[in-house]
Amino acid sequence: MTDTLTRPTTTPPRPRTRKRTSRTAWVLRLIALAYILALVALPVASVVQHTFADGLGPVLDVLRSPDFLAALRLTLEVAGIAVILNTVFGVGMALLLTRYRFPGRRLMSAVIDLPVSISPVVVGVALILVYGTYGWFGPALERAGVQIIFAVPGMVLATVLVSLPLVLREVVPTLEEAGLEQEQAAQSLGANAWQRFTRITLPTIRWALAYGVALSLARSLGEFGAVRVVSGSVAGTSQTLTLYVNDSYQEFGPDAQRQAFAAAFVLMAIAVSLIVVIAALRPDQEKS
Repeated sequence: MTDTLTRPTTTPPRPRTRKRTSRTAWVLRLIALAYILALVALPVASVVQHTFADGLGPVLDVLRSPDFLAALRLTLEVAGIAVILNTVFGVGMALLLTRYRFPGRRLMSAVIDLPVSISPVVVGVALILVYGTYGWFGPALERAGVQIIFAVPGMVLATVLVSLPLVLREVVPTLEEAGLEQEQAAQSLGANAWQRFTRITLPTIRWALAYGVALSLARSLGEFGAVRVVSGSVAGTSQTLTLYVNDSYQEFGPDAQRQAFAAAFVLMAIAVSLIVVIAALRPDQEKS
């Protein structure tokens, strides 16, 4: 008679019940929803409520006022120039950082992120120290009849700096993921640099570039600190919409408050429109 050895049986751990998992998921969803409502939805709803508290007529009066229209035109002008410059710079620097290896590459990448790592007010002060009356280049610029600080060029520079890496940081990961194989194949077939960029690189980065441009535009439209330092905030001359909101809100009286809320609503509506447009233009495979 032989003894048979059997492996000791161990009871496997009980799997978590679906009911408990479902409860945890619902709790996490409720926490996330409450967080979004507190930080985003409620402030947005408050702006809308205060904007239209007295009806649509007073809002239209604000939107037709000369100071508001001047601030809107200046905001679009400054933001448009900044976005164009940041798009060209972002795509060029993204190609440089992903397609070439050179000494100081990592330092350059870190320096590009510096403007968004410090306070916008510090960016404005730095621009004054460089281009102001007593700055490094200020006296020479004044002798040449060029005014940077307290003028549109200074506002553009401030806006460009605070939104500098937004396009770049969206395009770089896409270029790194795409690799060089397609571009090298096109080069071997005789395609020049411009043909490779327009037919291979640009279609590859088009959605990353669109997101970066949208982020850069939203950041440029909403910039306050750096522009406040270098603009002077003169109504009708050097006052953007964010400065218009701030200056109006600091004044007393219902008319000033109405102006502040109406301008804030316009800025918010532009930002929401950008998000909707980008979401609508995304291809179906990226939405899933």
